Amino acid sequence: MNPRPLALRLYGWLFEALTPLWHGWMNKRMRRGKETLASLDQRWMRNPPPRPEGTLVWGHAVGVGEALALAGLLKRLQKQRPDLHFLITTTARTSGQVLAKQQLGPQFTHWFAPVDTPSNVARFLNHWQPDLALWCEMDLWPSLIDATAQRGTPHVLVNARLSAAAAAKRRWGRALYAPLLAGFDAIWAQNAETTQHLQALGALPQHMAITGTIKAMVPPLAADPSEVAAWREALGTRRVWVLASSHPGEEELALAAHQLLRDPHPDVLLILAPRDAGRGAKVAALCEPDTPLRSQGALLPGSAACYVADTMGELGLWYRLSQVAMVGGSWAPVGGHNPYEAINLGNTVLHGPNVANFSESYADLDAQGLSRLALCAEQLAATVAELWAADSGNSTSAHAPNERDAAHIQQLLRLLPAASTATAARQAPSQVNEVP
Repeated sequence: MNPRPLALRLYGWLFEALTPLWHGWMNKRMRRGKETLASLDQRWMRNPPPRPEGTLVWGHAVGVGEALALAGLLKRLQKQRPDLHFLITTTARTSGQVLAKQQLGPQFTHWFAPVDTPSNVARFLNHWQPDLALWCEMDLWPSLIDATAQRGTPHVLVNARLSAAAAAKRRWGRALYAPLLAGFDAIWAQNAETTQHLQALGALPQHMAITGTIKAMVPPLAADPSEVAAWREALGTRRVWVLASSHPGEEELALAAHQLLRDPHPDVLLILAPRDAGRGAKVAALCEPDTPLRSQGALLPGSAACYVADTMGELGLWYRLSQVAMVGGSWAPVGGHNPYEAINLGNTVLHGPNVANFSESYADLDAQGLSRLALCAEQLAATVAELWAADSGNSTSAHAPNERDAAHIQQLLRLLPAASTATAARQAPSQVNEVP
């Protein structure tokens, strides 16, 4: 094996030396509500559950959207290999709650990503001993990736997306990124621009493929059937539309459109689900007085014109009640959020002009009639009314498995036998290193 690059060794030494500061920073995050005692135990590899017997596939994602997309990819892998076990690690605290509601099955385990010091990473890998590792998007922790590679574990970067601005910020760290990117067995990029930027950072062209977004693979979001039934009974014949994952400014736009819709449809209900659930009270203040909030125990809308769904992990419920969903982050300067979650539950998606995160997806979805561009309140209201008049919520999944997806799944499956064979070697004392 070639000597490890100096940049990786220096990174490991520095992060190990800063362990006391890591503890202080993580404890500060807990005081701010961004961590819990349980999540800190996981991040420091304290009292983990037993590793499942057999072959383990580990996938890492940042937050909720990436974790759900990764879960969709792993579920497709499970269909081909029912014997597999899966570990999903995430960075965001809310992702664990959302994944739990998805009820992925007993072969799936969620764990928070380890703090990226070499000794802590060694404890993580010594315990879980993954046979295949998948990184989703660009949450690249050097010690974690380097240690995985050093142990001979096949590892793949999936759903990679890197804009010109993001690539420019990472160029300073090319000495660090180059060996990490060159070590991946495969890199799945969302578009050609990303492949160019990653190659400039050191990725090997022969290991790269343009796959589009795996967020199209997100499984249907879960919902409690009894809650769905209770809402449908309470709603009766009322029309419903949803503003999902909204940011400041987008609620005002939706409410202006909603007011226009109330003239021809006086009993219409708008469900507002802000991206940051902590903004619920601010969103409610934009609505009529006494607008019910989910977080304050309002389990049904009553006769209110609006309902603020300021909780996490319940979009599966709201999307099941509507035919039309205004997906946020595309009127605000955010780049858009995942449209497939709404589309896969029968909604036509309305979006704004700022869809850089899903530009290729929206071009395809618009062409299929599964999504519509709306630039102002009047256009939003007119489009919602048009879709209701046509009774045209979509009736099919926007992303059924295709030949390209099948080929990528087969690529992952081909990596697994070698990983299984190497498990015993990775357990040997010579492979266990807890210092940089």
